[in-house]
Amino acid sequence: MALTRSLLKGMGLTDEQVSSIIEAHTETVDGLKAERDRYKEQAAKLDDVQKELDKVKGGENWKDKYEAERKAFADYKTEVSNKETLREVKAAYRKLLTANNVGESHIDSILKVTDFGSMKLNADGKLENEAAAVEAIKKDWGGFITTTQTKGADVATPPASSGKALSREQIYAKDEHGRYKLDAAQRQEQLAQLMQAEQS
Repeated sequence: MALTRSLLKGMGLTDEQVSSIIEAHTETVDGLKAERDRYKEQAAKLDDVQKELDKVKGGENWKDKYEAERKAFADYKTEVSNKETLREVKAAYRKLLTANNVGESHIDSILKVTDFGSMKLNADGKLENEAAAVEAIKKDWGGFITTTQTKGADVATPPASSGKALSREQIYAKDEHGRYKLDAAQRQEQLAQLMQAEQS
């Protein structure tokens, strides 16, 4: 039932009392309406916040995205580390090939076909189990190992001798390419003969 002037007058109240009650009632109702409107406005904002929250929770799963980024970064760091380690292992293996007289022209080809997966470096930066690696080099790449040796004069065909010693100019004579005509052993032999001839 609505609170009206006629209702209040029917209760035997004076006009002054009725006006006071109506005024107080109007203030109360206006206050309640303002509070209702404020709640409606907050409820509308809450709907917008809920939509944003649902978007964050559902559409873009931030936790999964974070984990994916973290894993990608860890994979990148591992890849960089592996490349650096591989570079160091290759350099150590190259030194080992060179130290074991593998021809320089073959080393790059050998590095291309070598499996470095099982090779590791020790604290000194050398290959672990270096002795086994040297044996493997000799076994697998023996055909590319160069040997340097000094060859003496061929005694089966000694240099032609006219019976008299050659002069120093003849001993140290060079061909058109700037190489000695006599090899080291022949020069030594001719020098010995020359010195003997000079002393006699």
